[in-house]
Amino acid sequence: MAYVVSAAFLAITGFFFVASVSDAFAEASIRGYLAGAIFFMIFMSPALTMRLLAEEQKLGTLELLLTSPLREFEIVFGKFIAAFAMTLIMIILSLYFVLVLFVYGDPDIGPLLSGLLGLSMYACATLAVGLFASSLSSNQIVGLVVGSGILTALTIIDFVSARLSGIASEVLNAFQLGASFSVFDLDSFGVAEGGHFADFARGIISVTDIAYYISITAVFLLLTVLVLEARRWR
Repeated sequence: MAYVVSAAFLAITGFFFVASVSDAFAEASIRGYLAGAIFFMIFMSPALTMRLLAEEQKLGTLELLLTSPLREFEIVFGKFIAAFAMTLIMIILSLYFVLVLFVYGDPDIGPLLSGLLGLSMYACATLAVGLFASSLSSNQIVGLVVGSGILTALTIIDFVSARLSGIASEVLNAFQLGASFSVFDLDSFGVAEGGHFADFARGIISVTDIAYYISITAVFLLLTVLVLEARRWR
């Protein structure tokens, strides 16, 4: 599965990157690559994490883990680090796009580095959501569907809200988490200008933006720990 996901990630990000720089007057940046990456992570992160806890439940090995000296947080954090390491490897493998920019253009190093940092932070958040979804059922497909569903809802809520009016729009706007998480622009198939990811893409590193993604990651990892604790005492 990891090889398939890696190949798909490189293909999707490559397509978005080529599409963004193919114009003769295109800017030498990785915004197209970032757009492809954050779009694909909606499905990639749940795919990478769907079996991490669901498979343990299916095989009955989760009970062994829960009765071991390891605490629930250590189990969850270990699974999370493994998934994040795999994601980092995929990001590193795709850095040949950066080499292409330096060979054929003169990119600004600031937005490039901050964009990669933002992508890593976004990956942490999506992986935490996927791991939480994996803890809810022993069925991997359920974990994949639930994880992708949560991330899709967070991604499109801003897009849908802009096209509604009245109470419906106000209700959706109340979910600031969703609006801030909407980093993919469905209108232009690029990086959305609003939300916490936009500054990273522009070369701005804000403590607020970093704290936001750390908070999202921490919240969903905590929810996963709570699910495991509930299973221990079931």
